Amino acid sequence: MMASSPQPVHVTNVHRHLTSEFHPNEKMGDTVLPPIDENLKQYRFKTETEHNSDDGGLQDEEFEETPLYAAILTYLSYAILCLFGWLRDFLRQSNIEKKRGAVDPNAALGFVPLYQSYESFYTRNMYTRVRDIFNRPIASVPGAQVEVVERVSDDYNWTHRFTGKTINAINLGSYNYLGFAEKSGPCATDAINSIKKFGISNCNTRTEIGTQRYHVELEQLLADFLHVESSIAFGMGFATNSLNLPVLASKGDLILSDEMNHASLILGIRLSGASYRTFAHNDMKNLEEKLREAIVHGQPRTNRPWKKIILVIEGIYRHDEVFDYKVWNDNIHKCFTSNFRSNHIYQYNIEYGS
Repeated sequence: MMASSPQPVHVTNVHRHLTSEFHPNEKMGDTVLPPIDENLKQYRFKTETEHNSDDGGLQDEEFEETPLYAAILTYLSYAILCLFGWLRDFLRQSNIEKKRGAVDPNAALGFVPLYQSYESFYTRNMYTRVRDIFNRPIASVPGAQVEVVERVSDDYNWTHRFTGKTINAINLGSYNYLGFAEKSGPCATDAINSIKKFGISNCNTRTEIGTQRYHVELEQLLADFLHVESSIAFGMGFATNSLNLPVLASKGDLILSDEMNHASLILGIRLSGASYRTFAHNDMKNLEEKLREAIVHGQPRTNRPWKKIILVIEGIYRHDEVFDYKVWNDNIHKCFTSNFRSNHIYQYNIEYGS
């Protein structure tokens, strides 16, 4: 979901909001918004170094170094698996051993192969040996506990058959982090009632079913909650990033992207047709250098100013460092970000979340 409107100044430290009201008709100055360095230094997140220096703070992760003999045995075992894999592939090609894997029927027709050669080799000869511990089907909702369907293999994991039993297990790897996938409770009850009232096609695109009353109500509720003029709801988070960034950026624009951004943001940047550069993850000095360079030198070859410069980051890590910019040029018109602002620009605040 994405909300957009001219926004009052918000300097955010996770759930605590420090607000200094700003209105377009007022003069921007120290009386309205204190210097950003002084404001953020008082309320910013501590850096990792500061955390590590505090007693009881976040400590560096420690990993036991792999012993030399363990590393040698691992590489030796891997090499032996490869040798036997090549031998068995030769036997399969010679029809001495039965081919149990899937065969691409279009391979002989000149189509591009579905798998790379080594990927297919690895799947046949290495992954198949341990495939029984992956992709385990369940017979329950992915809650704190799950019922794992028991299965066995009679041909070394090429195929599996179900025994009809289930194994009760603690779920440590669910994607159900919001608790929506439950068979009882308010989420399940409201979902059932919504299906009875609106049907099952209300998650379709608006180009198919149009804008419905509940879409308008949801967007107004989101706008009220976020204290913005309006909002727009999308049915898929990946598509929100990948298909809306091209609306904001085009040829002649520059996008500065954190090197750790999600694949959906990267896809949206590439689809936009804009030029893009990456900066070191959470490195504000590196970002400032890239900004200064972009503003001073402009576009390659022509040195014309960029139409606009857009900063693309992810909110999940936006408070790891201080945004200690000294001066931002007015040519920076928009930021694709959440609760981010400089005292030298006025932009549209765009928030995206699930």
